[in-house]
Amino acid sequence: MARDPVCGMEVDAAKATGSSAYRGVTYYFCAPACKKAFDAGPEKYAGKG
Repeated sequence: MARDPVCGMEVDAAKATGSSAYRGVTYYFCAPACKKAFDAGPEKYAGKG
């Protein structure tokens, strides 16, 4: 399980709505809105997943 860095929700990486790579780390998201927020400002959320 992974943690969505935007909302903090537990996410099954295999079933995640989306993912983004930032500085060599892949982040997984529970909803498209969380991925969009992360992609707009990854430095705000990186390290929280």
